[in-house]
Amino acid sequence: MPLSLEKTPSSLWILTDGKAGDVAQCRGVAEALGAPFEERQVAPRAPFSWFMPFGPIDLRERETCPGSPIAPPYPDIVIASGRRTVAYLRRVKRLSGGRTFTVFLKDPRTGPDAADLIWVPEHDKLRGRNVLVTPTSPHRFSAAQLAELRRQQTADVDSLPRPRVAVLVGGDSRHHRFSEDDQSRLLNGLRELAHTANVHFMITASRRTPAGLAYGLAGLAKSGDHLYWTGEEPNPYGLYLAKADAIIATADSTNMIGEATATGKPVHVFEPGGGHDKITRFLGTLRRLGVIHPFPGPLKTTTYEPIDATPVIVQRILSDFSAFRQNQNNAQMGQPGHANAGT
Repeated sequence: MPLSLEKTPSSLWILTDGKAGDVAQCRGVAEALGAPFEERQVAPRAPFSWFMPFGPIDLRERETCPGSPIAPPYPDIVIASGRRTVAYLRRVKRLSGGRTFTVFLKDPRTGPDAADLIWVPEHDKLRGRNVLVTPTSPHRFSAAQLAELRRQQTADVDSLPRPRVAVLVGGDSRHHRFSEDDQSRLLNGLRELAHTANVHFMITASRRTPAGLAYGLAGLAKSGDHLYWTGEEPNPYGLYLAKADAIIATADSTNMIGEATATGKPVHVFEPGGGHDKITRFLGTLRRLGVIHPFPGPLKTTTYEPIDATPVIVQRILSDFSAFRQNQNNAQMGQPGHANAGT
C-alpha cells in the first residue's frame, strides 16, 4: 500500500538544548504550523558535548534509555536548533527510516546536509538548495497576535500618553559588554528623548542586564509617566511591542530586533561595546531597508511593511514537506520522483 500523501504535518517535535532564544524561534515556527507539538531537550554530558555538533550523541540519551529525548514514536517533522542537537537530529532521521522531515534553524556548522531544510538569517554565510534565507529570525509575534494584543484593554499601558516607546534592553553577552560608559550613554539618551519629545517609555530588561543599568532604568521609570517591568507575571513584552509607536532595542540580541521589525514601527538600535561581523551584517541589512535608526538620536516616526520571517519559513516547510511525502510515495510505488523535496 502506498503511503498516505500528507500535505501538512500531524505531529511535530521541537528539539533544543533549552537555550531560550532557540526555544523561542522553534516555538514560533511550530505554533504557526498549527500541528500538535512536543518539546524535547537534549543535555549531552562531557566528553560527548565536546564533539558537538558532529556527535556521537550521549549514550545516556540513546532512544532505548529511560527519558531519552529521541525515544519513538517519531513525528512527521522535527524542528531543531542549537549545535548540541545536530547529531540527535541526524539520528532521528535514521531511526525513523528517513520518514521524519527534519528542519534546522540557524547554521548547524556541519553543512547543508544536516537537515532536509535549513533556515539561516541573511547575515549567516551558509547557502544551498535546501537553505532558506531571510533578513530576520522567526518568532512568536505574528501579525494576528500583534493585532489581538493591540485590541486588548490594558490599564497601565493604555493610560500612558503618546508617543509610547518600547525599550527592549538586553545585556552582556558573548559579543557585547555594557560598560559604565555604555550604560550612561543609554540612560542619558532615554532621558534626553523623554525631555525633548515628551516620550513615555515601556521598559523591559533581561536577566543579562547589568545591575547598575537595571537600577538606572527603574529609576527613570519612576521619574515620569513610564513603565518598567520588574519580572513578575504576566510578561508584558508582547503588549509593549504591539502598543508602541516606536521601539528602542539593544544590539546584543538579533532576536529582539527581529521581533521589533514585525511591528512595522521604527526601531532605534543602541550598540554597546563589542560586536561581531554577523551582527554588523544583520544591522547593515536592516539599515539599508530603512527599518532601523541609531540610538541615541531623534525619534523617528516613519513606518514600513512589517518584516516577519515566520510565515515565510512555515510556507517553505509545508511546501518541502508535501514534496518530501510525494517523493516517498513515488519511491514506494516504484515511480520516479519529480518533486524537489529539499533533501
